Amino acid sequence: MAEAQSISGQASAQEREGRGGWVTGRLVLFCLASMAVTVVAGLVQVSFGEYSMTIREAWRTVFDPDVLFNLYTWSAFLFGTELPEMSTASIVVWNLRLPRVFVGVIAGATLAISGAIFQAVTRNELASPFVLGVSSGAGFAVLATLVVFSGLSPFLPLIAALGGTVAFVVVYTIAWKGGTSPVRLVLAGVIVNMVFQSLQQGLFFFADDLGVVQTAVAWLTGSLTGTGWDEVRIAIVPAIVSIAIAVAGARQLNVLLLGERTAQSLGMRVERVRFFLSAVAILAASVAIAVAGIVSFFGLVVPHIVRNTVGGDYRRLMVGCLFAGPALLVTADVGARLALSGTQLPVGVVTGLLGGPYFLYLMRKQQSMGEL
Repeated sequence: MAEAQSISGQASAQEREGRGGWVTGRLVLFCLASMAVTVVAGLVQVSFGEYSMTIREAWRTVFDPDVLFNLYTWSAFLFGTELPEMSTASIVVWNLRLPRVFVGVIAGATLAISGAIFQAVTRNELASPFVLGVSSGAGFAVLATLVVFSGLSPFLPLIAALGGTVAFVVVYTIAWKGGTSPVRLVLAGVIVNMVFQSLQQGLFFFADDLGVVQTAVAWLTGSLTGTGWDEVRIAIVPAIVSIAIAVAGARQLNVLLLGERTAQSLGMRVERVRFFLSAVAILAASVAIAVAGIVSFFGLVVPHIVRNTVGGDYRRLMVGCLFAGPALLVTADVGARLALSGTQLPVGVVTGLLGGPYFLYLMRKQQSMGEL
């Protein structure tokens, strides 16, 4: 009787919140601030490079209406058609520098969304694509493509998704024992991570081209260096699809957080929903991994930052991650590019250096971590 009243009360609370609206002033302010950070970081990113131009010239080129509102130019960018005649400054900014910002936006959003979904479907705040082995599985699949099956490069997102799916299924199988627990999932993820990382290292023995090895090393540490419109074209469609489904599934994620028995009593087919949303999270993470490499700690930390700012409702959390992820990754990439004069650090190094201490701070702040 008490349990039924509790379930009814939780459901009624969600209905009241749904009627009252979940969009708050704090969420709007957070999204606007994140967007401003992304724009400023992007403008800083396009202002520096080997081609000499002033900051004013670079910014003027970004907002050049002859490029910004030219359908033929956007057709060349997004569909790979012939690029119309442009000034040298426009080619440098729009064809070489801005795509790096756009890849950062896509990778940041998809990694943040993926981490948030994994934390909900496992009810484990330690979950992320990296911790659950998805990153290493997708990484192994992409690395194998780069080193051994280079002809399959146009299908990198699908290949990464396949590798990430295999890794997650293995993790879930190892952790399953009449059900799963946060601790077993994390331990299984650590084991699978180690196995796939060993396989990744073994692949280097099959690489004959030094250039391929250097590309693979940069990719394994997470890097946006050298990314262009090809990467944007590869990632944009699966990124939009995975983000749209994730945002639409926010209500189901809220219900999953109530627990399996409560979710079942509310009519949800828990396992079907859990695996469907896990597939969405794998696709989102795989998109980022295919174009930006393995960016450590990002999918783990960003949902925590957003949750602590806008609250735990997944409708707010998803929207917050959609704006905070790009802001943090583009900013981290600017730091990676400008931190050392003449040397570009992989962005994964920066996110690891910042994400590790922040995660330790969370562990010290909270008396217990694990199950949400």
